[in-house]
Amino acid sequence: MNHSDPRQGIDWKPDPAQSLPLYRQIELYISQKITTGEWTAGYRLPSQRALAQSMGVNRSTLVTAMDNLAAAGMIEGKHGGGTYVSGSGWHALAHGAAPDWNEAIQEGWYYPNLPEVQLINRAEFQHGIIRLGTGELAPELMPEDAFKEILRSLSRRSRTLNYLEPQGSLELREALSDFLLTCGIQASPSAILIVSGSLQALHLISVGLLPRGSAVLLEKPSYLYSIHAFQSAGIKMNGIPMDAGGLHIQRLKDTLRNGLPQSHTSSLLYTIPSFHNPTGSVMSDTRRNELISTAHAEGISILEDAAYTDLWLDEPSPQSLKARDLDGRVLHMGTLSKAVSPGLRLGWLVGPEPVIRRLADIKMQTDYGTSSLAQEAAALWFAEGYHTRHMDCLRPELRRRRDFMLELLKRYFTEIAEWNKPAGGFYIWLRFTAGSLSIRKLFHACLRDGVLIHPGYLYDRLDADHLRLSYAYASPEEMERGMQLLAQTAKNLFK
Repeated sequence: MNHSDPRQGIDWKPDPAQSLPLYRQIELYISQKITTGEWTAGYRLPSQRALAQSMGVNRSTLVTAMDNLAAAGMIEGKHGGGTYVSGSGWHALAHGAAPDWNEAIQEGWYYPNLPEVQLINRAEFQHGIIRLGTGELAPELMPEDAFKEILRSLSRRSRTLNYLEPQGSLELREALSDFLLTCGIQASPSAILIVSGSLQALHLISVGLLPRGSAVLLEKPSYLYSIHAFQSAGIKMNGIPMDAGGLHIQRLKDTLRNGLPQSHTSSLLYTIPSFHNPTGSVMSDTRRNELISTAHAEGISILEDAAYTDLWLDEPSPQSLKARDLDGRVLHMGTLSKAVSPGLRLGWLVGPEPVIRRLADIKMQTDYGTSSLAQEAAALWFAEGYHTRHMDCLRPELRRRRDFMLELLKRYFTEIAEWNKPAGGFYIWLRFTAGSLSIRKLFHACLRDGVLIHPGYLYDRLDADHLRLSYAYASPEEMERGMQLLAQTAKNLFK
């Protein structure tokens, strides 16, 4: 298994203004990568097409440089295709036996991202790309002015630059306790853990609460399938189907009673009940009560991901699962990454105090605490009413963008697809209906044309029909251009 992606280019270009020929600049660049150990023996270079495109040179210039490097014994072609950093020959002998980092990469226990996820993570930072699937706010929707005020306030008061206590800033946890109470959740500061975003909370839970070989239940499709926080910890994923009201309770009961291998213990259900990622659905009030009752009867715990709860557009979603929790079986996870700013890297976990202390201890072993400056800023964000004011401004703008994307869907996709109208969050779950089409081919074709989409199989490995579209990031102008191109590309690929 090779973890480099030969389809990707590099972020360097030769300089035509230099007296040194372009092919010689390329030779020196690649040889320096090899001799400094950044590209080790066995590393697969990007394809010649990708290299030439990213470097801005014609193919013949690149071929000249590659031929010279191959003659020098620095790179070599292998049977089956591809060009690799040489692991043999005089160059390797002259530099002695190098560590086999490729083998080390394969031996590491944490799973790599899916290939398309790796492509998405890189492509999001390409200049000019239209991001039709990105799950974050556009920069112009973030509260930049509010945070300038907060930072000015912080500059005028004494603050700590030291480590904070294991569970995080007491001031922030007190502010969060008050905020959560407005959502119907009673959580004292001692029952709150500050984390560096939801991903850290998931990682802490996977290594701190669940034994290897246990099973996590979750909605299918689900965001959790697109990351490997649980799988890398040796935990199995068991998907439960959804319907219009959310997680299918009877199917959950059937799975708990009959569907799990005897070797698996099921102790946790992960759910996104409000504005689900990727489907945008909302679990009904009745379904939430049924889920709490089922969890109590079957003896399972629930991890409630509330990342999108504040992003309602038409009306607030029903009361959270944690607000209905009378016996401490719901862990409630929140974040500022979706509604405010992903760059803050700040979230929180609410749960029974022994659980919070256990996870806080593990967190101290990994990063010794979330940024104290970010926590002080977040404390002011909640305590001084910035959050409420920001949401009052954000919701109308997101509503306009949602409605505009729905209008574009009606204009360009009526004959080939169907979709939902989300009541909040970021996402529209689109299903192609016009015939057989390869979503993977569609993803790569759109990417070549500068449009980035999120295929449904990232959230359900067997999904061959869906896309997750987001109206939160692309500007209206980008959205129209991207949706028109997406529709045309899909129509060209239908069989």
